Amino acid sequence: MTHAALTGWGKCLPPAVLTNADLGTFLETSDEWIVSRTGMKERRISHVSLGELAWVASARALACAGLEAAAVDLVIVGSTIGDEMAPNVASGLQLRLGAVNAAAMDLNTACTSFLYGVSTATALIRTGVVRTALVVGGEVPTPFLDWEDRNTAILFGDGCGAVVLQASDREEGLLSEKLGCYADARGALDIRGVGGRFANRGIPYGHTRWIFEGSEIFKRAVVGMAQAGQEALAKRGLAIGDVDLVIPHQANLRIIDAVGRRIGADPAKVFVNVHRYGNMSAATVPVALVEALEEGRVKPGALLLLPAFGAGLTWCAHLVRWGSRVTPLATSPVELPPCDRTGLELVNELRARRAGHAAHARASIEAARAMFEA
Repeated sequence: MTHAALTGWGKCLPPAVLTNADLGTFLETSDEWIVSRTGMKERRISHVSLGELAWVASARALACAGLEAAAVDLVIVGSTIGDEMAPNVASGLQLRLGAVNAAAMDLNTACTSFLYGVSTATALIRTGVVRTALVVGGEVPTPFLDWEDRNTAILFGDGCGAVVLQASDREEGLLSEKLGCYADARGALDIRGVGGRFANRGIPYGHTRWIFEGSEIFKRAVVGMAQAGQEALAKRGLAIGDVDLVIPHQANLRIIDAVGRRIGADPAKVFVNVHRYGNMSAATVPVALVEALEEGRVKPGALLLLPAFGAGLTWCAHLVRWGSRVTPLATSPVELPPCDRTGLELVNELRARRAGHAAHARASIEAARAMFEA
């Protein structure tokens, strides 16, 4: 049987940091309030597009695997809000990398997009359609946030991670997975203002209102991730005690802790970096995987469990057998352009832009009303 080994990995985090104290300069909040509810201390704010973050993360993943871009047969970019609707983000990444032999697709299942991408790439490798795939999980949600809404503004950050999957005769990579969706509760997480259903309502693109039903999301996330993890293990006749490291979606520390308890995981075997980056949606799992490798927490032959949850409400868990190599074969010289602004300065620019859009919309409505009344 052909397997899909994970042979390369890379991440890209924009340099500008937004701390909880920064958020307190324009929201009624504090570091203690945010940490007690989410476990988050800071998050990154990007000065560049998702495509640029994906380029850097992908170049690092390819170098790690010792591959040239021309060896890639398939590029998958998993993301909730891409740079463009058409052409897709993946084709732009293919062009930047010079992956001239690769097919390119975008995949959107929100926060689970990276792992759904791993499932897709693995299936195509197993069936012989491709031999080498690049799977990216990246997100730049900050331009679309309502920064005056404390319930959601504190949660999200920007970032990107990528992995290379290659055909292998060894039993490595994805061993089993469970994918699912609570579509009956899809309205619990709804980004209103992005998409065709808003195009004829006079809403400027990106002027969003986020519906975020925290208690419903928490409940569904814990049940979905735990159930998926247990089913993925059961498919291989394994138990949580066989797992060397759990690398969950980093949405909220309370959710991570609750999932760990529900599946019976040793807290020492659960990787957490939500305090550094907040919720980066599709980027959280690949970035956490890269950092677990960097910190020496993934050993050769390790068994990893990767559960995740996202809007839709999608859920999944992937059981992965790591290979023999845990260090990169090479490094990439590709870097982001420098950023001369702080995270707070970038966010205040976004807030000013949004306020300007709102003022323009109000003026247009008033002008139309005056014309009608005249």
